[in-house]
Amino acid sequence: MTGEPTSEPSGALPSHLRPVDDTPVHTHDLPDTPTRDRSIAARAWVEAPAALLALDDARYLRRIGPWLLWRAGDARGPATYWTCLADDLGRQHTFELLADGTGSGDGPEHHHERFRTWKEDLRDHA
Repeated sequence: MTGEPTSEPSGALPSHLRPVDDTPVHTHDLPDTPTRDRSIAARAWVEAPAALLALDDARYLRRIGPWLLWRAGDARGPATYWTCLADDLGRQHTFELLADGTGSGDGPEHHHERFRTWKEDLRDHA
């Protein structure tokens, strides 16, 4: 034991230190919760839409209800958060998070200036 505090559970790595996993994965195999030991690359997703692949180095984050959430960029910004419905890959939304913490994006029902409300819109509207 080093005595240093950690914010990650045992065996988990901070997102920027997780190795990229390029193992092909299908939509139904994307996990509900975040992977803590690796990052699933968008290019590994067999059914990945072109809009997601066009983002620079996007990584899978998690499901929010029926939505698949991906991020290209740093968790604290700048980053593009991209999502689509797991059963309708054509229903897509993005949220742009800037380095200063401000952001903007359209959700299923509303335009948002806060990332939290954008995610709540996803959660509440399939």
